[in-house]
Amino acid sequence: MPHPPGPRSDRSPTTRATSLVGVTAVLVAIGLATATAPALAEPREEANGAERNETAAGTEALTAAPLAAPPAAPGVEADAAYPRRNDLPVPPEDPDDRSVKLGLVPYHDIAPTLNDLQQTSDRVSAEIIGASVEGRDLYLVTLTAPETRAEARHQQRMRELIAENPDRAARDRTLTDRYKTPVHVNANIHGNEWEGTDASLRVIEELATAEDERTEELLASSRLYFTVTANPDGRVAGTRANSAGFDLNRDFVTVSQPESAAIRQILIDTQPVVMIDQHGYVNGTLIEPATPPHGQNYEYDLFIKHTYANALAMEQAVLDLGYTSEDDGVQPPQIPFRDRDDGWDDWPPIFTPMYAPYQGAVAAATIEFPMRVNNADYQRPEEELRRRSAINTDISAATIEATLDFAHDHREELVGDQIEVFRRGAHGEDQVVPPEDWVPGFGPEDVYTTDFPRGYVIPAGADQRSAPAAARLVDFLVANDVRVQRTEEDVDLDGTTYPAGSYVVDMHQPKRGMANVLLEDGRDISDDVEAMYDISGWSHGRLWGATVTATDAKPPTGTPVMAAGPTGAVEGDGDWILRLDDAADVAALNDLVAAGTEPVQAGRGAVWVPASAAEAVTEVSERHGVVFTPADDRPDGPGLEPVRVAVAGAADEVFTLGELGFDVTTVSTSVLNDGFDWAETDVLYVSSGLVHADLNESARSALDTFLERGGVVARGGTGARFNDQAGLLDVTRNAGRSDANGVVRVDDGDGALGGTGGYGFVYAPGWFTDLGPEVTVEQSYAAERPLVAGHWRPGSGGAGGQDAAAGRASVVSGVAEPGAGVVLFGTEPLFRNHPKGSFGQVAHALYWSAAEGAVRH
Repeated sequence: MPHPPGPRSDRSPTTRATSLVGVTAVLVAIGLATATAPALAEPREEANGAERNETAAGTEALTAAPLAAPPAAPGVEADAAYPRRNDLPVPPEDPDDRSVKLGLVPYHDIAPTLNDLQQTSDRVSAEIIGASVEGRDLYLVTLTAPETRAEARHQQRMRELIAENPDRAARDRTLTDRYKTPVHVNANIHGNEWEGTDASLRVIEELATAEDERTEELLASSRLYFTVTANPDGRVAGTRANSAGFDLNRDFVTVSQPESAAIRQILIDTQPVVMIDQHGYVNGTLIEPATPPHGQNYEYDLFIKHTYANALAMEQAVLDLGYTSEDDGVQPPQIPFRDRDDGWDDWPPIFTPMYAPYQGAVAAATIEFPMRVNNADYQRPEEELRRRSAINTDISAATIEATLDFAHDHREELVGDQIEVFRRGAHGEDQVVPPEDWVPGFGPEDVYTTDFPRGYVIPAGADQRSAPAAARLVDFLVANDVRVQRTEEDVDLDGTTYPAGSYVVDMHQPKRGMANVLLEDGRDISDDVEAMYDISGWSHGRLWGATVTATDAKPPTGTPVMAAGPTGAVEGDGDWILRLDDAADVAALNDLVAAGTEPVQAGRGAVWVPASAAEAVTEVSERHGVVFTPADDRPDGPGLEPVRVAVAGAADEVFTLGELGFDVTTVSTSVLNDGFDWAETDVLYVSSGLVHADLNESARSALDTFLERGGVVARGGTGARFNDQAGLLDVTRNAGRSDANGVVRVDDGDGALGGTGGYGFVYAPGWFTDLGPEVTVEQSYAAERPLVAGHWRPGSGGAGGQDAAAGRASVVSGVAEPGAGVVLFGTEPLFRNHPKGSFGQVAHALYWSAAEGAVRH
């Protein structure tokens, strides 16, 4: 993570501005000796940190991932004995591994190191839990005293009891003595933040060989899990992102990448009570807990008392190393909760430590060690880089060791409070609002709670916008360990009848926080904090394309769901209509087009498919789970042919368009200036990395020729600038703050593109005014306060707020004078592969613009 906005004034001068208080005193002050929190009060209801890639051009072609979510990682075998000695395959030596220059462990040396430790110590188990995008193994190392298969099975049953029957677990007074405390250390999720891997290996080796009584007690009463590098591709390449261009520490709300899927599965399988994530670089060492806003679906009273206490312990461990600003350039540690007003939030569940509490962690934190060695600093002399990396490794190891001590010393309280989290969820109890100074400095500004609905319904039948979207959402909920049931008969809830086969989520379940953070609308926090570090709004219930309804009525008991039922259907035996409401519909359409079935545009968000394509229709319906409905006569729209897209865009857009089945080539200003052959391109997609004014004469001439017959789809400020400089549509783009983002209400316009179910996503939102006569409004922001959830304030001059965008066009289209069909987006329809309900709109824009250009050529 980069450094948040500057230091804050003390929120509580008598507490947060104080010097380090003794850990023992703080533990007593915050009541850590109490396993559960008392009922204290009635509950009540880019600084842009997104760091998106400027361009995907110049990178190797990205392999399109399968349309479905990444396959589940292998996970942890539940009841195998420990140690689990696995002979890890050793990758070939890579002298270009960027770790080498820093004097750190290259990826190819990790497996041999772990193999050696497994042979010399019966405390070490190493397993492969998945693979990176480029196929590098992901390792999980478990440290614990040896267990027989029966003992391991007993531990697994206790873990399941805690998560599935917390009432019974709470009544078992011997459980906390018998249960091995699970702790998870995650390292190197940002590939060019290296040292957490080396610190983890150091701690693993020390614990594997130590013979002191303290170590024996720790391993007899704990299971310590280390993901030694969560991003091996980035580690080798020296990049923050993985090889698909995704920041993995922003992916836990979407899980589009195999690496984040593997970490998610480990968190579910191991159910840690404490989790820390090793990062860099912030000087002085940054140790969470974070500032407001805090996740409103947490049991935050339990989370903050442990996370803050552990932060103090880690801070002292770092200070004890003796690094000083004068001699080493190391500033004293900082704890954002104590030392800052805002700017380092734990609001969205996109970060690993912000996701972990939804799987039972009652203490979770990001650690940012201080000495920068990446990006421009990587060019420093090798000696200086190695000095810095050695300091970072020492600091990382100190925070790990302090965390292990903390978890061991307070294991009964930690396990007891994990049980309490699940117990509250199972009973649907109100969240507890602790008193001021619950921990030093806790105040009203730290209170973020929500009113949980009694349940959610994902309806079947005519009231469901998209059957494949509903199935994807159900599978995602199940993958996140949320309990979903399917009704066996019609159900009446809140005056609405839902047909048999509808899915229901009863919010009286242990992991209700996980369920709600995925399905809720979210909250407009624009008035709560000045600035946000990253996204402030997300909603699978509004952005993933399925119809989802909250209910205050008790949902019926149905059949537990392990996976969504099949959704593919071909209705009637004549011509058909396929609506582009979901990514699966787009993939199906691309398959049909590739098969030469000659689909035809058929009004807003739909295509017509002839009866002659019956065999292909049946096949793609089964493959993608899409629904074909009977159609009338062939519409007058243009026929659809394969769309080849040249993309000057961010990595997430390249990835998503490839995932949808489009033939994608990445371009940029430099690529066009070097001489680009437009013959194999139908549509140019522009959102970053392409500046029309910087094109040389030859490139501009070639582009002008393309614009006479090709299409253009453009997003954001870069896309609007390209539109203006290329002389395409006559519009004015207006912009909100660069960090404004969230879920917005939108209304469909009068054009040919499909809608998004009434919702969209924005980041640095834009809207269009002064529309020329050739411009059609495809979509507009809702007429009153369009933001549903997120953070969207006016700029410093009072302009650019959401009220200024209300009722204005968010997506427009038109045919430019050269002949190109052009679509301009003011929303973020492909952002990080998340707003899946908008993917069909983008696909239709690509097909429409290509067809319009072809018709006029």
